[in-house]
Amino acid sequence: MKASWDIFCTVVDNYGDIGVTWRLARQLVAEHQCVVRLWVDDLRAFEHLCPEVDVNASQQWQQGVEVCHWSAEWQSTAAADVVIAAFACQLPTAYMDAMTAREKPPLWINLDYLSAEEWIVGCHGLPSVKYKHVQKYFFFPGFQAGTGGLLREAGLLERRRQFQQDPQAQRDFLQGLGVAPAAGAQLISLFAYENAGLAGWLDVMAADSTPTHLLVPEGRILGDVARWLGVDGLSAGAVLVRDALTVQVLPFVRQDDYDRLLWCCDFNAVRGEDSFVRAQWAGRPLLWHIYQQEEDVHLDKLDAFLALYTEGLSPPAKEALEGLWRAWNAGDKMPEHWLATQKHWPELTAHAEAWCLEQALQADLAVTLVQFYRNWI
Repeated sequence: MKASWDIFCTVVDNYGDIGVTWRLARQLVAEHQCVVRLWVDDLRAFEHLCPEVDVNASQQWQQGVEVCHWSAEWQSTAAADVVIAAFACQLPTAYMDAMTAREKPPLWINLDYLSAEEWIVGCHGLPSVKYKHVQKYFFFPGFQAGTGGLLREAGLLERRRQFQQDPQAQRDFLQGLGVAPAAGAQLISLFAYENAGLAGWLDVMAADSTPTHLLVPEGRILGDVARWLGVDGLSAGAVLVRDALTVQVLPFVRQDDYDRLLWCCDFNAVRGEDSFVRAQWAGRPLLWHIYQQEEDVHLDKLDAFLALYTEGLSPPAKEALEGLWRAWNAGDKMPEHWLATQKHWPELTAHAEAWCLEQALQADLAVTLVQFYRNWI
């Protein structure tokens, strides 16, 4: 009998939380034949990733996943064999009572945020709190052995390789988005939170001798882009040119198309967690805008990842990349760090691909979750 899984998602960061849980839910169904219910409190945010979703439906099926609206007024339902509380969200009390009512208690997992910090290796898989007699366990996605790994669908890197080796496929995809880069232009994607350092970065790209085509999916950074361009607002379809820089606003696309967008670009600026991981699977140099936390604890996570990611780089390339990432997350001094990074472009490009292949040697997150359940039973 197939195991039943309930995944609970509270949408906090617009797309990051639902992005991770939707991707995981689909993979558990498609590759592990699990029966999955995805509980989401904000179906309108979900609609951006899955346009077919009915935002008014309390229950529906999408790509083999039972999608349920997690409303404030909880309706009684039986608990699943495996219960995942994504990113420490608080389950409804009535549902936790349903967990205790089962003859065999479910496996209860707190799927935590992604981190490269060393301490997560020691905490991964350990018992957490209990609700009555039902035990919860920590589960940490990560980049090192001894963690839960990263979300990666079967065959992803082979599909990416084929796409990146097919210029016509890339042209056709970009044309479908209305994108026609000038010959010789570097293609950069920008998905970020608001950032005071953006204007300086756009200035240096506009002044470059090499043309840049900047693709900006709809999102929070658009206000900063509009201010730099001197316009009142921007929406999907807008294309504006200043000197060597072309700025184009893209509509928010479904996850598979966002993957292809990243694969097309020479450099990807990403934010949060889901797009951060997908940019690594693209095998191209990247820039991460980490979600800001109180007391700047997010900077510890940033430094921990940089320490892992920059292993093997030459000292000048390492210094340039770390300088760029820290400047971006501090919102300042982008021009000098961008120019320094460009001096090491071939090395950083080769390193991005090597890092991608190295990470792919580890079991992916869906596999480690399923194995954790099998070991538990």
